[in-house]
Amino acid sequence: MGYMNERNIFLKIAYDGRDFSGWQRQSNARTVCGELEEALADVCGAEITLEGCSRTDAGVDALGQTASFLLDSGIPTERIVKAVNDRVYRGRFGKCGEIEILEAREMPPDFHARFSSKGKRYIYKIRNAEKADIFLRDYCFQVDEPLDIEAMKLAAGFVVGTQDFACFQSAGGTPRESTVRTVFEVELSCSERSPEMLEIAVAGDGFLYNMVRIICGTLVEIGFGRRAPQEMEDIIASKDRGRAGRTAPPGGLYLKEVFY
Repeated sequence: MGYMNERNIFLKIAYDGRDFSGWQRQSNARTVCGELEEALADVCGAEITLEGCSRTDAGVDALGQTASFLLDSGIPTERIVKAVNDRVYRGRFGKCGEIEILEAREMPPDFHARFSSKGKRYIYKIRNAEKADIFLRDYCFQVDEPLDIEAMKLAAGFVVGTQDFACFQSAGGTPRESTVRTVFEVELSCSERSPEMLEIAVAGDGFLYNMVRIICGTLVEIGFGRRAPQEMEDIIASKDRGRAGRTAPPGGLYLKEVFY
């Protein structure tokens, strides 16, 4: 017999995606969603189906992924964070897990992590230095050729706005009815403490399959001087994936936040 007060629970989640086959549950692969559902079921004593906001790919990290689920269990909402994190850490002394729930709270019945979202912000990390850092190999895109940051910033301006971004969509994703999206910002910044570290922040109301990584790969080619900044406008207008740059590696991509 179910509880009379079924709750709609919101989660904010961080994870290291290096050893996962992406977010989306799969029957034959280890995924973030699958791991979390297992931990939640163990803690809550009930089968859990998570609805994530973003289906991040294999190797992609998250600083602020969100998900929601219906909970027909008596466990207090405020206990979920510690209980699940302890379960994911598996009690190993001095060892944290690859997934961390940052926040859990009850939401109105009509809230849905994906469909209630107004947009997302991703960041892409590039380390631009002559010598690679082996300890960062899975967490940023390392390039040893100098980048023209000003040219990249100029090109980034052409991406902002409501446009058909078919040129930035990889084959293999879920087919979309429309490839029109609104990009709110494409901001490039370097750290004062580590000037070799470049971050590209891309925010929008939604993204096509590999869209952010292709935008960043195209910006890198412009930074190398292989394309003029103004070419970005022509690439978008062409709607041709073959005109855009290479897809940047997944290890530099982080889902930073989701807007509601």
